[in-house]
Amino acid sequence: MTTLFEGGQVFDCSGQMLPGHGVLVEDGAIKRVAPMAEFTGYDGHRIDTTGGTLLPGLIDCHVHLIYAGEGNPFASLMSLTAGQITMRALENAQKSLTNGVTAVRDCGGKDYLEFAVRDACNAGSQLGPTIRASGRMICMTGGHGNRMGRIADGVDDVIKAVREQVHAGADLIKIMATGGVMTPGVNPEDAHYTAEEMAAGIAEGKRFHKTSASHAQGAEGILNAVRGGVTSIEHGIFMTDECIEEMMQRGTYLVPTLAAVNNIIRNKDRGVPAYAVEKSLRVVDRHQQSIKSFYEAGGLIAMGTDAGTPFNYHGENARELEYMVGIGIKPADAILASTRNGANLMQLTDRGSIAEGKVADLLLVDGDPILDISKVSDTANHRLVVKGGMIAVDRRDGQSVATEQPAAMVLPITTPAQAGF
Repeated sequence: MTTLFEGGQVFDCSGQMLPGHGVLVEDGAIKRVAPMAEFTGYDGHRIDTTGGTLLPGLIDCHVHLIYAGEGNPFASLMSLTAGQITMRALENAQKSLTNGVTAVRDCGGKDYLEFAVRDACNAGSQLGPTIRASGRMICMTGGHGNRMGRIADGVDDVIKAVREQVHAGADLIKIMATGGVMTPGVNPEDAHYTAEEMAAGIAEGKRFHKTSASHAQGAEGILNAVRGGVTSIEHGIFMTDECIEEMMQRGTYLVPTLAAVNNIIRNKDRGVPAYAVEKSLRVVDRHQQSIKSFYEAGGLIAMGTDAGTPFNYHGENARELEYMVGIGIKPADAILASTRNGANLMQLTDRGSIAEGKVADLLLVDGDPILDISKVSDTANHRLVVKGGMIAVDRRDGQSVATEQPAAMVLPITTPAQAGF
């Protein structure tokens, strides 16, 4: 089956708008992107994008599917059974997809429960984004994430912890280089693992073809991770010029997660632990300056939200683009960070841009998001979400999918019985 998207603008893989172009989708992939004159005489199914912009689906490179954005997410999680946590993770994944996010990278779960959700969504037996998951975060004794992570001390134990994640089926390795905001009794500025421990863990992951992500907020920990060969730095709050220079030399990605601190501060009187509020207030200005400096230096940025942390809801992931633009990132670059760059970081070579041969993961929004980033950051402006060529959600003028689309184009929501910071 083919579908032609026509009438509006197309945001291409270089960050440019293509007016007067059509996008032909066939069997879940993009078959042709060309001026509309080339499609004269096409008599197949059409979707009118007039007055809007067709974008690649958004990609969030840092989420926690097991958390739901409560004031104290860890306390809430501890009240749930394993089955409840798994169903919550599925619901969170589905919220992300139906609000424009077609791929996510889960950067730390609980007892691998989120792997079942990943596998079901990736296989298509459940509605959801494409998911890559790290499994258990690896941290030192008493370190950030120690309440649920895999505690490992010393080079040999870190290597063993990495092997455990590989054996469990992790797509990437998440290792904690520093303290953080959401763990009591730790300082975000402090380096936790030594340079030797970091390098050993990252190298062991690479041996088994795994990328790596490091929670890294203080400068010393950032440098330990970067020099150890980490694929991406998460948060990067206290980056120095030395950190920026070495990251750029090595092609290390930065995943800013501006939403995490912003949402804690905006909701500081709504049950967020006092220690998290204090640390967020202390780091917020420095965090924004670090991200801006890295961007201005030309560093590689991939969008990530830390969704699941306090009042940082799954389904509101697109707000991160507003936060990025708010600190000086150009709208086109924020969109590229949230599409092409995210796909590159997650090694999703078949998605992330509107180009021939790519999977048709698409987001249709009102207006021009380069002129007004809220057209993509505010989900009220999302008209249509397409996953693998099939409509996941349709909000066009309040019309139902059934009256607008052939049934074959509708992505089914199956039940388990039907499917088998």
